[in-house]
Amino acid sequence: MATSSPDISSFKAKALQFRKEILETLEGAGSGHPGGSLSAVEIFISLYGAAMNHRPQEPHWEGRDRLVVSKGHITPAVYVTLSNFGYFPKEELKTFRKFGSRLQGHVVKKVPGVEFNTGSLGHGLSYVNGVAMAARLKGADFKAYCLMGDGEIQEGSVWEAAMSASHFKLDNVCAIVDYNKVQENGLVSDIKGLEPLAEKWKAFGWNTIEVDGNDFEQLLKAFTNFKNTKGKPTAVIANTLKGKGVPFMELKSAWHGKAPNKEQLAEALKVLY
Repeated sequence: MATSSPDISSFKAKALQFRKEILETLEGAGSGHPGGSLSAVEIFISLYGAAMNHRPQEPHWEGRDRLVVSKGHITPAVYVTLSNFGYFPKEELKTFRKFGSRLQGHVVKKVPGVEFNTGSLGHGLSYVNGVAMAARLKGADFKAYCLMGDGEIQEGSVWEAAMSASHFKLDNVCAIVDYNKVQENGLVSDIKGLEPLAEKWKAFGWNTIEVDGNDFEQLLKAFTNFKNTKGKPTAVIANTLKGKGVPFMELKSAWHGKAPNKEQLAEALKVLY
């Protein structure tokens, strides 16, 4: 399903639709994580709509590119993306976080298209390294992507994995940091600052690209750069906006893990951009 020449205007329309469905899914459940889900929409559409080779009707196809969503609490964005790309019926979004549903609050492999159970932060990149090394041993050419949160990369395990990927020259690994500047309890810069972030990844031996993570053109160019880079892994520092698209949610840590009620949903849908 990789698209060679994506239609950016259709991607932008899809982003607006995804944000609407994310908000509706959250309101229906009465719980969940809107902030980081809304910030990552363009990343997901760029990956599934253009960058990644994947087959929704054959989710375990051996030649597929793998995406591990290490910030596994952003399930509203994950499930809306997977349903829109044909992995399961969109009607199932109404069961989000309901008893007996497979669409729970953190991603699990029982959901078609989910590669790894995540949600306990800091483990995704290590797993992706293993996937990439397995591909090398098999002589396979699929790519392994890891989407991480900025608060998540305050954990030391991420940097151990970053050092390993560079040491083993895993040029089939792409780490994406959703750098929306806000974590659960406040601003990332107040809790444990990450800067100079790009320079840190470079110092660990990574091909490092800094982009506007809510801009399709910049994201797609970065993913093309990754595919053309040999001998080292790639880190994409995606500067995004927490709560992107809903002004009263943007850059507010209160909306990290708080679902809108009916009135807030109605207001969000009015101002959604």
